[in-house]
Amino acid sequence: MRELCVIAGDGIGREVLPPAVAVLQKVLPELHLREAEAGWDCFQRHGTSVPEATFEALRQCGAGLFGAVSSPSHKVEGYRSAILQLRQRLGLYLNLRPVRSLPVVSHHPGVDLLILRENSEGMYSGREHWESDGVAIAERVISRAACERLALAAARIAHGRKARRITLVHKANVLSLTCGLFRDTCRDTLTTEGWSNVLDERLVDVAALQLVECPEGFDMIVTSNLFGDILSDLACHWGGGLGLAPSLNLGDGLALAEPVHGSAPDIVGSGRANPLAAILSAALLLRHHWQDEANARRIERAVEAFLREEGHVDHGVETTRVVGEGVLQRL
Repeated sequence: MRELCVIAGDGIGREVLPPAVAVLQKVLPELHLREAEAGWDCFQRHGTSVPEATFEALRQCGAGLFGAVSSPSHKVEGYRSAILQLRQRLGLYLNLRPVRSLPVVSHHPGVDLLILRENSEGMYSGREHWESDGVAIAERVISRAACERLALAAARIAHGRKARRITLVHKANVLSLTCGLFRDTCRDTLTTEGWSNVLDERLVDVAALQLVECPEGFDMIVTSNLFGDILSDLACHWGGGLGLAPSLNLGDGLALAEPVHGSAPDIVGSGRANPLAAILSAALLLRHHWQDEANARRIERAVEAFLREEGHVDHGVETTRVVGEGVLQRL
């Protein structure tokens, strides 16, 4: 029996998760659900954004679906982003963010790329301090072990994807130690794994430009934590925007799917939240964690059919319900 830890989180996370869970239950009738909590609201209630019970629930289930998280725009003593804690404490070292052209909503045909983002360190390591009055320092952590782990995962995914191109994205011309270590380790590992014939590299600023100019030219992008976060948000424009952007956090035997969008406090309770990113994230969980390609494609085809037949996703105050039911009807 497959188990799923459901973490609604904050804001519209509580609204987009039920349709995604319903879709998973439609294709996996035996799925057992276990609810847990995390996020800013959780912190305000309990003094922690991720209770120990949530970590344990995810470990026991092996798979989770997360809704959205709010974070204050200023430092709050004792608070740390729930999703960052979940990624780092549970060893979810790889973040997958696919971007594909979808019917009606996409602005460019022929896009089918996958961004593989190192998920455990970089600028999101949490190592910040005041050096002196008016001078704050953030430390960027890049380790050979994390780069090797990322590159090995990329090689495995490239095999299943039959990758035509793997692009390493870095800024080694400026960050010669950290980006240099990232580039060289990933390049050497992917070469050893037999992918040198499709391997290339780009400086992050050039990659950003080319994602705007010719996104169809990319297949797999392998990059560090902050660069991957920014580039994937840029690239998701070609897949219909943040409301349709899925992602998956992967570790060894553990996975947490989450839509890329935030908690959208301005539309909470209005019925306008689009659940497609959460639904497509559930498909990633099927494909990459449960190795269930057939049901992953089944969900993706249902989403595509809904978009093709409905022509848009904005149904005003009925968006969440209409989209969720529309995908279910097409499964």
